[in-house]
Amino acid sequence: MKAIHIVKTGHAEKAFEFRELPIPIPDENEVCIKVNCFGLNFADVLARKGLYQDAPPLPSVIGYDVAGFVHAIGSSVTSCKVGDRVTALTRFGGYAEYACTMQEGVAVIPEALDFPTATALSTQGCTAYYCTDECVHLHEGDNVLIQAAAGGVGSIQVQIAKHKGCHVYGTASTKKQDFLKQLGVDVPIDYTTVDFSKTIKQSLGTDKGLDVVFDSIGGKAFKQAYKLLSPTGRLVYIGAASQLKNGKANILTTLALASGFGIFSPIQLLLASKSLIGVNMLRVADNRPHIFKKCLDGVVDYWQKGVIKPHVHQVFSATDIAIAHQELESRKSLGKIVCEW
Repeated sequence: MKAIHIVKTGHAEKAFEFRELPIPIPDENEVCIKVNCFGLNFADVLARKGLYQDAPPLPSVIGYDVAGFVHAIGSSVTSCKVGDRVTALTRFGGYAEYACTMQEGVAVIPEALDFPTATALSTQGCTAYYCTDECVHLHEGDNVLIQAAAGGVGSIQVQIAKHKGCHVYGTASTKKQDFLKQLGVDVPIDYTTVDFSKTIKQSLGTDKGLDVVFDSIGGKAFKQAYKLLSPTGRLVYIGAASQLKNGKANILTTLALASGFGIFSPIQLLLASKSLIGVNMLRVADNRPHIFKKCLDGVVDYWQKGVIKPHVHQVFSATDIAIAHQELESRKSLGKIVCEW
């Protein structure tokens, strides 16, 4: 089978190499999938740049999410059978024609769900679901801020939050404001032209704060969002997109990211009954696979009920992996970027 390896860190056009590997054989609790599509995530960009500590050593095959047909199953697998159409989370190895993963990371999908859209459900959909339905309980009327609301995770969080009756603030760059309105964002904010924290303060008034924040930016934006939380507010942190500035990362951007967070004392959280929650879906899958399975099944159910409709920005050929990475890194994309074999 063909598999796309990262052979060197740095620019996308020089990082990848196609190599032949044997088709993997699933272990007892694993499923082997013949991959039709695999998805790109921002963590892939960080891994390609050598900035993602969970990434395997080079040369490596990364990739978190795939959709396709079940090729083979292990002896203990009961959740699917050979030939089933599925979407799945892979713990790396997704940039390949065949990929193995634990059965808890696989969900059978209906015929009406196309593979590119299904790809958006596993990593990004499950991350959104875990944040909105496991980490916090969203209430009708809650004031919710979703950073990077036009992205793969953020756009699904918006749809879930609106389904639950929340008042949603969403940040994105200039050309994405119409998309945010289509998603249902009540107050779209162009973070490139205005200070999002000032805009939200003006909208909320002096006697209110945010009930929930979903932050994938980190650094200074994290601290600004924390200050907007009302008593009993919750901030769910899922990423550090600010680690890349103008597509670049170095020791200065890393230090700026770290210093931007500020310092927090548990006493502060206790007195205001606030919560800070970090989310890493690899840790969820590794340590609580039954919870990950619940999220995966839940997000597929949301799709079937029409609660969410993931937006696929573009489907690239797998041979155009470098171009797909450049598109994601540019931050011009809306929703999910997918590659197809």
